[in-house]
Amino acid sequence: MSTALNDHYRCPEELLSLSVAQGLQQQPGYFRFGTGAIAYGHSTLGSPVSINSQALPDLTGRVSFLHSTVELPFETSQVVDNLRRERYPLNGHEGIGALRSNESVRRSYYYLRPMLPDSLRRMLQRLFLRDWDKLPFPQWPVDTSVERILEKLLVLSMKARKIDRIPFIWFWPDGAPASAIVTHDVETSVGLNSVPSLMDVDDEFGIKTSFQLVPEKRYTVSRTLREVIRGRHCEVNVHGLNHDGNLFRDRETFLKQARWINQYVREFGSEGFRAACMYRNLEWLNELDISYDMSVPNVAHLEPQRGGCCTVFPYFAGRVLELPLTTAQDYSLFHILGDYSIELWKKQIDIILKRHGLISFIAHPDYLVTQKAMTVYRALLAWLSKLRNQEKLWIARPGDVNRWWRQRHAMNIEWDEGKWSIRGQGRERARIAFACLRDDEIEYEVGESFEARAESQVDSNTPLGLRSV
Repeated sequence: MSTALNDHYRCPEELLSLSVAQGLQQQPGYFRFGTGAIAYGHSTLGSPVSINSQALPDLTGRVSFLHSTVELPFETSQVVDNLRRERYPLNGHEGIGALRSNESVRRSYYYLRPMLPDSLRRMLQRLFLRDWDKLPFPQWPVDTSVERILEKLLVLSMKARKIDRIPFIWFWPDGAPASAIVTHDVETSVGLNSVPSLMDVDDEFGIKTSFQLVPEKRYTVSRTLREVIRGRHCEVNVHGLNHDGNLFRDRETFLKQARWINQYVREFGSEGFRAACMYRNLEWLNELDISYDMSVPNVAHLEPQRGGCCTVFPYFAGRVLELPLTTAQDYSLFHILGDYSIELWKKQIDIILKRHGLISFIAHPDYLVTQKAMTVYRALLAWLSKLRNQEKLWIARPGDVNRWWRQRHAMNIEWDEGKWSIRGQGRERARIAFACLRDDEIEYEVGESFEARAESQVDSNTPLGLRSV
């Protein structure tokens, strides 16, 4: 029952005890769980509730305690997976929304897309997405429902155990408060020709990035270019097959294209993948020979496929690690919202930084060719550099985040000879942190080492050197 909670925090399993109440309803529905967290799944509610209801019921009041066990009105892992894997009903709207979801319309658009003038293509996209700011869920501009649910469960677990803190393995290496990645999807030959100069710009700010390259039809990906990118310590990933928007059209099409994608993954020496146009189906993702994926937005209001994973942290979808896109794409910012500033990005960064999550960006070389767009992009890099210097933000490549998150997932925290210790490969960069209960809220304290001594005031009746309350 505590798997999702333990996977996120990497804390001692013996301090977590969750169970599920009897009488879960057969039909899933929406509900709230604490402040700001929207969930979807089977619960003890008498009847399912839609997202368009005026007031979603808060199930916090249905939690009960049996000794040190928390009894919940839903199953934690199911609810968390429903959000991360977008297993909830998409927002339903009449008219243009129905047209957008029509398969024949979508296929016709992507067939004609290469022949459409940029101005007409952008006008159609703005028309299709015009209801984006009316969607109630996921919550714009960043949805942290998963983190809020897990924090609430940690609060309840501490109350059940009558302790005021729980040790866990901090989210990022060397005690960094959060992480950031900058990625570049190369859509056309114009963007491909801009790759070297874009790496120059990134290097001015000391930021190494990844380039997602389309293997077929759009342009030719030479071995020389791949070697140049890697020679400058950037990463090369695969970006769909031919950027036609059809990869996830149906299972047969996906499997056919997946065979070719896997061949290019091997040829490019890639670990990561991003689907074209952010189309996705996490249930099929493990057919690809990749280590990590970057195709799932946190909030997909401005994407052709609506939804969103409602988390700002990496998470596993089978053996593949998902690195969600947690900020607006540059294309959406410039051409859908008409915003040539970094104010929205700064707002999203601030929300994610406070949640200690992954701040991830897509900046297309194809759309940074104008001075106006490049000025905005440089302002973003300058802001990230400032956060790195002042806040110790960990700016990494996607592959670095993938390797760290896998190492952390394999680590354990143990109580031994009067101290907490982290065990596992990579522990030298890991830090022991404490989730502290203060006024029914969680505050984090991050240590300086992968070992931590017990507090000087310890209740002898409380196991593992934790102070009781």
